[in-house]
Amino acid sequence: MNLTRHPLQKTLALITFILLVSVRILGNNLVIGTPSLQGQNTALQYVQVQFNVSWDNSWRVNAGPNNWDAAWIFVKYRLQGQPTWHHATLNYIDGTGSGDGHTEPAGSNISSSNDNGSGGAYGVFIHAAGTLAQSSVSYSNVKLRWNYGADGLANNSKLEICVFGVEMVYVPQGSFYAGSGGSESGGIYTSPASTEPFHITDEGALTVGSNNGDFNYTSSGDNLGPIPADFPKGFKAFYCMKYEISQEQYAAFLNKLDNTQAIARFPNVSTFRNRITGTPGNFQSLNPNVATNFLNWADLAAYLDWACLRPMTELEFEKAARGNIAAVNNEFAWGNTLITAATGINNPGDNNETPTNATANCNFDNPPGVQGPLRVGCFGQGFNTRTATGSGYYGIMELSGNVFERTVTVGNPEGRNFTGLHGNGVIDASGLANVTNWPDPSGLGMGFRGGSWDETPAVLRVSDRFFAINVNGDRSADFGGRGCRTAP
Repeated sequence: MNLTRHPLQKTLALITFILLVSVRILGNNLVIGTPSLQGQNTALQYVQVQFNVSWDNSWRVNAGPNNWDAAWIFVKYRLQGQPTWHHATLNYIDGTGSGDGHTEPAGSNISSSNDNGSGGAYGVFIHAAGTLAQSSVSYSNVKLRWNYGADGLANNSKLEICVFGVEMVYVPQGSFYAGSGGSESGGIYTSPASTEPFHITDEGALTVGSNNGDFNYTSSGDNLGPIPADFPKGFKAFYCMKYEISQEQYAAFLNKLDNTQAIARFPNVSTFRNRITGTPGNFQSLNPNVATNFLNWADLAAYLDWACLRPMTELEFEKAARGNIAAVNNEFAWGNTLITAATGINNPGDNNETPTNATANCNFDNPPGVQGPLRVGCFGQGFNTRTATGSGYYGIMELSGNVFERTVTVGNPEGRNFTGLHGNGVIDASGLANVTNWPDPSGLGMGFRGGSWDETPAVLRVSDRFFAINVNGDRSADFGGRGCRTAP
């Protein structure tokens, strides 16, 4: 670190600031203040990254869903005058936020994982420490211990740093049902009765077959198994992105890649409400708050690897939508079969974009509906019911409709090989994710769940698996996605 104070700012290094979400977005509005470096320890080679963070519609409940929302925070840096951005290694000791070198503002909790096996965390979760009714939160002077020595940096390095955040929702450990017992295509069930949802009660291997009590599904797969114990089944606690990746988030990701990587991952399409434009280092979107479309699997995988997240499995998708309550035949993400399409857009492109018809709870193909995705979280208008806001059981938005969710499938060996490893913040020189046992760039091992703005309601149902093993490496106007992370 450069210990000479800059005359215009009291920091320990040359700092620049870029926000992952830098404008106010109704429904989330995650804002990270200008970071600074404090308390350098040259002997142990660490420094604290200090910043403020705030967002809207935060909560923590200890009954019912028994969950909370959080901000996943990670740090990128580059040496002054150098083009390449790197991922910062934060400190991990016990993952509780107590004694790990991080400073928690009043009312908050910080947790992390031992990501590199040597006491290094790729990021942290910050969330309410106690019960919190849905409200805005603001945490001042968050301090994260960055072990810069572990990243090969010298004490006198001159740096630029950026702090990024992604809103997440905690999905607690527990049993749940996969399949609704309805008429969905390829629906999961308990053998031999195709109308009986399968009860997932642990993360152990699942026998796939036609014997009494076996895990099974009607189509959209090879009906082979087992589904290994290492394949994430949704029983174990995980965090899921609250919203689909926005165009502003994706542009910020592109801006931290080199020219070759950025060009490979840039869809370069300006139709169906995709408005990401620019050149490497200068990408932006005229629809920053709208869900990103035209993402192929290689694009989504690279983003998740860079952000130290991972893809969601199709079983985790059902848990995220349905929660731990009984399944309802043919239900959508909000737990019933009531659905109203958005027919138009108020304030198009703005941070308060909403459907024209106030009763809408989903964006799907209902001509003359919206021709493209809507703003992430646009149906979550304050305190309301799951049906009115189109929310999953735990508060995750747009699991039905808007853009397709790409999920790891149970329906072929390439999907079943997935072991839930997280990204490490680094993609390869060509712009591809490079995490062991992730489905390859062609999309083999991945599928689609949840439907989109361009699909009929049948495909939007929680347990519909019509596209569950669809191998598609293309970019399309209704392909987007989100990621998740196994809970610390």
